[in-house]
Amino acid sequence: MKKVTIYTTQTCPYCIKAKSLLEKKGVSYYELRIDLNPELAIEAVTKSGGRRTVPQIFIEDHYVGGSDELHALEKENKLDRLFAD
Repeated sequence: MKKVTIYTTQTCPYCIKAKSLLEKKGVSYYELRIDLNPELAIEAVTKSGGRRTVPQIFIEDHYVGGSDELHALEKENKLDRLFAD
């Protein structure tokens, strides 16, 4: 399975929702908490092309977007293809 990275904060409801979907699908992810390390916020903004909200989700080097985009991919039955090797 491909590496999933998600930039989050502890109390963000969208972060919790996105992580819940990943967990429901049995997908492991690497969580980077920008509330604990502000330098990660700069990294997330740079990697996402300027987006300043959380979560910011990446599958390998593919930028997925936030929770809404992740759930839209799931609804369209396109998410599992992104995880496949």
